[in-house]
Amino acid sequence: MGDAKGRQTFFEELREQRWDDHRYYHQSRINQTLHFFSALSFLTAYVMIWIDPVIACLLGWLVAMTLRQSGHFFFEPKTYDLINDATHEHKENIKVGYNLSRKVVLISIFVLLPLILVGEPSLFGLFAPHANGSDFLHNTCVMWIGLGALAIVFRTVQLFFVRGVQSGLVWATKILTDPFHDVKLYHRAPLYLLRGELLDPMDEDWSGKPTAAS
Repeated sequence: MGDAKGRQTFFEELREQRWDDHRYYHQSRINQTLHFFSALSFLTAYVMIWIDPVIACLLGWLVAMTLRQSGHFFFEPKTYDLINDATHEHKENIKVGYNLSRKVVLISIFVLLPLILVGEPSLFGLFAPHANGSDFLHNTCVMWIGLGALAIVFRTVQLFFVRGVQSGLVWATKILTDPFHDVKLYHRAPLYLLRGELLDPMDEDWSGKPTAAS
């Protein structure tokens, strides 16, 4: 496996990480639909970061991340995966990025940061203490943006040691470009959902071609 990974190009591994993420963690049409709207919110945030970082932060964390993670936690099947012949525990163990356990830690830090700011308004000298609600929101958003950046950098560097430098860089690229890819991949999910299809039959491979099983 290690030798095979070593022979992969950057874009081959990117394609593989995207495909594994899709087939293992995006079988629910509800989850796919939430990811589609989450991706649109993230893309709007990408534009707004240059115009109004506070709005971008609120879109990214409160709208996009809430939609995205609620799909994973509440709607994605966690029983035995017959399509991929894998248990939920196996998928969690081989997850390249943030599995559900790591996401719980990340979300907990996200929730705690504003509470820390209430008790320590200057965040130990890093901020000018907030004088009103607008200042508090601004300082909170700065921390949330920093948390997002730190989460990506931390896992990327961790992957350098666990899976190799290329795998870490591939994952970071995947995370940053996921909104573009999710719009392309899941733009039809709301239509499938309206037709009553709750689970993706996964009858296409990463290229969109029908699989042998279908």
